Amino acid sequence: MSEQKREWSKQGPESYFPSIEKKYGRSISEWQDIIAGCELERHMQIVNYLKAEYGMGHGHANAVVIWTLAGNRA
Repeated sequence: MSEQKREWSKQGPESYFPSIEKKYGRSISEWQDIIAGCELERHMQIVNYLKAEYGMGHGHANAVVIWTLAGNRA
């Protein structure tokens, strides 16, 4: 079976997701798994973790964290 690409919204944090997936080579679902496994709870702690451990830019890390902490799943 082939995995279908999800169409992300053109507004809000989701608008960053296609470039995040392309630039860092992981799906948003994978980033959410990383966030869940990092054992951090606060927004900026998680953003700083993604930046330090994975070289993610601030805007990209912020978008994934905002969306994830809001309870969304890819």
